[in-house]
Amino acid sequence: MRNLFNFIIRYGRWFVFAFYVILSCLLLISNNSYQQSIFLSSANVMSSSVYSTASEVTGYFHLKSINESLQASNAMLETEVLNLRHQIDEYKTLLSDSLALPEFKDRFDYVQATVINNSVRHPRNYFSINRGSKDGIKIGMGVVDQNGIVGIVNATGSKTSRVISILNETQHFSVRLKDTNFIGSLTWKGGDPAIAYMEQVPRHARYQAGDTVVTSGFSTTFPADIPVGIVMNRIHGSDDNFFILKIRLNSDFRALSTVRVIKDEYKAELDSLHTFDFNPNK
Repeated sequence: MRNLFNFIIRYGRWFVFAFYVILSCLLLISNNSYQQSIFLSSANVMSSSVYSTASEVTGYFHLKSINESLQASNAMLETEVLNLRHQIDEYKTLLSDSLALPEFKDRFDYVQATVINNSVRHPRNYFSINRGSKDGIKIGMGVVDQNGIVGIVNATGSKTSRVISILNETQHFSVRLKDTNFIGSLTWKGGDPAIAYMEQVPRHARYQAGDTVVTSGFSTTFPADIPVGIVMNRIHGSDDNFFILKIRLNSDFRALSTVRVIKDEYKAELDSLHTFDFNPNK
C-alpha cells in the first residue's frame, strides 16, 4: 500500500494533467457540434476496425464448424446428382418399352466422417475415420472427399473404420478419361503423394495434358464420373499396345480431414452376381 501512495505522490502532477485534458476534451466535444461530429466519426472508424478484427479472430475459430456444414451440403447435393443420374439411366432403358415409368428408390447415399489418423509416407498407406458398423459402414465401400476419390474401406469396428488409401501400391482403381470410352487402371507407385499413374491406356486413345480422369463406374465401389485427377503427360510402358499417363491427383492426401463414405443400395446384390458361377450342366 505504501508503494501505491508513493507512486501516486510521485506522478500526481501527471494524473492531474491527464484529468484536466480529458475534462477539457469532454467539454469541448459536448458544447461544440463540429468537434462532436469529428469525434463520433473517428470513434466510429476505430470501433469498426476493432469489431472487424474481432470478427476475423472469432471467425477463424468457427472455420471447422463452417467447413463441416459445407461438407454436409456438398454431400447432399452430390447424392442427389448420383441418384438423378441413376434414375435417368433407368428411364432411358424403360422408355423404349413402356411409357408407364415406376418410382425408383434412391441408390446412393453418403455418410460423412472425420479422418482421425492418416499416413502418406509408406508404400502401403491407410487412414482411419470416426464412423463404423453402427453408422452403416461396410467393407468395400468407396471413400471420397470434396475433391475426388481417396480410398476404400477395408476394416470396420463399431465406431471407427480403416480405409485403404489410393496411396497404396497394392491397389488398382478402374478409371476413365472423361467424355471418352478409354478405360485404364489407376495405381500409385510410391514417392510423391500427389502423383499416380493411369495404366493400360490403349495406344489409339486420344488425350491432352489437362484432361480430367474420372471413375469408370465399372465397379461397385465408386459410381461413374467421380473426379480423380488431371493428366500431366504420357509415359511409355513395356507393352507397345498400351501406354501410361501420369496423373496429378485432385485430393491433397497430406491434409485429409472430412471425407464421405459412399453407400450403394445395389452393392450387395451386384457383388453377389459378380461372384456367381454359372454351370449349364447343373
